[in-house]
Amino acid sequence: MTLTARGLTVSATLGGKRIDVLRDLDFAIAPGKVLGLVGESGAGKSMIGRVLARSLPPGFSVTSGRLDFLRPDGESRDLVTVPGPELSRLLGDRIAFIPQEPLTALNPLMTIEAQFGEHLERLGLPASRRRARIVEALAEVRLPAPETLLERFPFQLSGGQCQRVLIAMAFASEPALVVADEPTTALDVSTQATIVQIMRRLQREHVTSLLFITHDLRLAARVCDDILVLYAGEVVERGPARAVSQAPRHPYTRALQAANPPLDGPLTRLVTLPDQMPGLAAFANLQGCRFAPRCPTRDAGCAASSPTLREVAPGHFVRCADACSVAAPAAPAVLRRLEAASSGVPVLVVENVAKRFAGKRDWLGRRSAGVDAVKSASLTVRPGEFVGVVGESGSGKSTLARLIMGLETPTGGRVLVDGQDVTQGGRETRAIRLGALQMVFQDPQSALNPRRPVERLVTQTMEAKGSNASEAQRLERARELLRETGLPPELIDRYPSQLSGGQKQRVNIARALCVTPRLLVADEIVSGLDVSVQAQILNLLLDLRAERGVGLVFISHDLAVVRYLCSRMIVMRHGLVVEEGETEAIFAAPKHAYTRALMAAAPPDDLDRPWPPDAAALAAAEG
Repeated sequence: MTLTARGLTVSATLGGKRIDVLRDLDFAIAPGKVLGLVGESGAGKSMIGRVLARSLPPGFSVTSGRLDFLRPDGESRDLVTVPGPELSRLLGDRIAFIPQEPLTALNPLMTIEAQFGEHLERLGLPASRRRARIVEALAEVRLPAPETLLERFPFQLSGGQCQRVLIAMAFASEPALVVADEPTTALDVSTQATIVQIMRRLQREHVTSLLFITHDLRLAARVCDDILVLYAGEVVERGPARAVSQAPRHPYTRALQAANPPLDGPLTRLVTLPDQMPGLAAFANLQGCRFAPRCPTRDAGCAASSPTLREVAPGHFVRCADACSVAAPAAPAVLRRLEAASSGVPVLVVENVAKRFAGKRDWLGRRSAGVDAVKSASLTVRPGEFVGVVGESGSGKSTLARLIMGLETPTGGRVLVDGQDVTQGGRETRAIRLGALQMVFQDPQSALNPRRPVERLVTQTMEAKGSNASEAQRLERARELLRETGLPPELIDRYPSQLSGGQKQRVNIARALCVTPRLLVADEIVSGLDVSVQAQILNLLLDLRAERGVGLVFISHDLAVVRYLCSRMIVMRHGLVVEEGETEAIFAAPKHAYTRALMAAAPPDDLDRPWPPDAAALAAAEG
């Protein structure tokens, strides 16, 4: 085996108590095989990579167990105890990493050639051969015209291109093991499919073992040979990818599966887990099964003793009592589509809107060519209607949202809100927009002021409207908003740093609802969230529509999410709307070649259907 964990335990000391962050992990990866680590944020997935690199946070340490790596000479070395100089030689050469955030991982001040060259120098490649090897490696990951990329900086490449550079660097030394930590999170479907296709091809060609860390069970079933599901630092299920995905035996694995909206078939309301993954401080107080507080099939015995992993089928192990692992889940409720108003003034009309960004001037005063971010796009949203906007990164989706909200001024066309022209901005049009529209941003962390408590955040728009509400009225409104968005009342005095990612996004939504808007504009608001948290946010939006008649412009690259939420959708490419219509009709029979390519790039629910698609389909989606 390339990598074998035996009884691996990582502990930390908090408040004088020892807490097992990872507890008694056992797994193995054979040469040329892919092991998927699946679980929510906080489950301990990335901690395994930190053990490999010996980069645990201060106060954390391996307290028992082994992590054996097979060297080329056939000798196994425990990475927990191997001397530092030997570990340094292994890392980067025999063990490589593909990180989650490519733009963060690459040095913004160094060209691609300079930082790739540093990596090759560390591997011992002579300077005279480095440039040719870089070009060869970039060509292996199918970057077009790789010679032209060498003098570019990371910010001059797209996220997908940067991720390909990191993959090329990881495989440059033909390592025995590659650790890919959420390598496709927040990428659009065609870029995700391309990245997966490239990784799998290189991994097979080099007979490399791959440790694939993800929160997406559907994707793991496609990429991996075996899957290991983690919850609160423990393995709750382990087995062949198809068995774990299609016939999950642990309630947590079933919950992750049920939280994913389907790409085809009947739509039912997503089943969500209550609460959230316990934090480290709570680990010390968990008795018995760590999942029991959130488990829908728990009984009194679950809190009394901690279950052990047991084999329920050849190679398929579950940490659960007999009753839980075979209990049939409750049938989910059928999703009911609400019809939008067919008459009356639309909340939003976008007529042939265009936005051209002027090119930048160089030091000689020469201006580069401008960019047409949006070209003659039109969109109508009626009261209570949910409309999806789909397309890859760079298709113009976010620019369209900024034009709707008045954050950018169109260079052509017009925008009407409740029948009033608000195209050119100004104080009056700002008041019209503020009364009818609110935006929910993609990154709740950067959208929330870290110095404000939740109470002041969710009522922030009252300040923008010049409200004379008293402190008591503002506090009461904050409490109402927390109730409406499913946030516990005790969060009202907390700050963003004290909230989970899902809680921050709910605060973001609560703030947008403060002035009772008629339409929300949501830009990739569930991108990168755990599927369980994503399901909570999606169901919340559906409830707000049913209870308050709120409409939605939902911008996303996730086709399954758009199908779940939206009754109508538009597809954008290179700033143009290339297809629009009823969501189910487009999914059943997409008419534009680009839409068909996007559909083909999304991982299908049926594991018997081939994926990723062939290179021609991916090129059509990317081009």
